[in-house]
Amino acid sequence: MSTLRLGEKFSKGLMQEVQKWGRLKPTGVSLRQMMQFGAKTTEKNLLISAQFLHKELAIRIARIAVDLERSPYGLSEKPAVLQVRDWYVDSFRDFRTFPEIKNDSDEKEFTKMINKVKVRHNNVVPMMALGVQQLKKGLGRMTSYEDLYEIHEFLDRLYMSRMGIRMLIGQHVALHDQNLPPNCVGYIDTKMSPMEVAQNASEDARSVCAREYGSAPEVKIFGDPKFTFPYVPTHLHLMVFELVKNSLRAVNDCYMESDKVEPPIRIIVADGIEDVTIKVSDEGGGIPRSGLPKIFTYLYSTAKNPLDEHPDLGTSDMATLAGYGYGLPISRLYARYFGGDLQIISMEGYGESVGASSFSMP
Repeated sequence: MSTLRLGEKFSKGLMQEVQKWGRLKPTGVSLRQMMQFGAKTTEKNLLISAQFLHKELAIRIARIAVDLERSPYGLSEKPAVLQVRDWYVDSFRDFRTFPEIKNDSDEKEFTKMINKVKVRHNNVVPMMALGVQQLKKGLGRMTSYEDLYEIHEFLDRLYMSRMGIRMLIGQHVALHDQNLPPNCVGYIDTKMSPMEVAQNASEDARSVCAREYGSAPEVKIFGDPKFTFPYVPTHLHLMVFELVKNSLRAVNDCYMESDKVEPPIRIIVADGIEDVTIKVSDEGGGIPRSGLPKIFTYLYSTAKNPLDEHPDLGTSDMATLAGYGYGLPISRLYARYFGGDLQIISMEGYGESVGASSFSMP
């Protein structure tokens, strides 16, 4: 795969434009603003949204492309990261060559274009994770991964920026869907049931676990099935899926050679005065104290590096149960995106509890 820099692989004019737009400041958009604006899906509102996104997404995409050129410790030279950089530069070019949006017809063409951009970037996270593993393999086993704070800050910034881009694109595209449920405003479900989302995410995680291990421990969910709050179901699904997947693997590994029945994973959904808390707990042996500082780093995983078993692993969609080490840090970013957080409490020799708090809107 090519290791050319932006100025060598792409035209000088495009390179200069990426750098120029990458210095512009993006505009913050809150969940409340998206709900209020999307409440009335008129042609005028869609046109205003498209005109805003035409410039806003170009800025955000350019900033990521520039960041990918400057990633620390030689990460920007890794083949997988170069591929991701190319995706963002290509997408920036798509935005800059798209003409001014003046009418309904232009808006519809723009919507088709940004949806293609979203699809193009579907594999950014696994591809970046592959690049991190390529870097990790080159650094060697003696490296203290938690000390490479610049890598973690860079990836946090990259993934958070990507979330914002995908949320804006997804919201605009979804507003065109005539078959949305009555409570949905684009991507946002104004009456989302966390119990229902947790159930679906747990079933998906158990399916992945069953493919890897041949079986999957039971998952029990506790909470008020009638409770709802405004949130993005796909975000919550991803968080619960990753947390439950980790717990399932821990329990399976812990009880693999035991005659005892595997204890269930427990999920508790609590509706507080100020926030909503979802707690996932297991009896999978917990994490040693020495491992706790590492669990939110992108260079650490308790599982084997996938490249050790699949050295030619590349752009395929092959899903492994664990090994890339980005499940927990990505889940924490999703929790923080709308003001929440994710915390880990571990009891070595017993298990761990993960609490994901997502602040609901008044």
